[in-house]
Amino acid sequence: MPKIPDCDRCLLYAHNPHLVCAVHPAGPQGDSCLDFREDPNAEPVELWEPEGASYYNGELIVQPRQRWTPEEQLELIDWHPMFTGKCPECGASFDRDYTARVHWDCECGWMDDTV
Repeated sequence: MPKIPDCDRCLLYAHNPHLVCAVHPAGPQGDSCLDFREDPNAEPVELWEPEGASYYNGELIVQPRQRWTPEEQLELIDWHPMFTGKCPECGASFDRDYTARVHWDCECGWMDDTV
């Protein structure tokens, strides 16, 4: 029998393998039901969220682990050439094409692969 997830929490749900409910014996058409009535005695649906994850449109999404704390991120804005356009070691200017740059290597020998 085709049923939707809301059927288990519906007041009209028959809890029968041969009958979905009194209004829609063969199950509702589509992915929602206009006749849904919340059953006050139904157990609530608990969406378990592990630390570092959250639900988005009903799907559990694991957030990537951040390497930088918020304080470190703010410090990075002050010195990294991606934001300043200059080498933090010698002060040499990078070309203005730095928005597409992946590696930050300076002629003075300073290298940064952390970003």
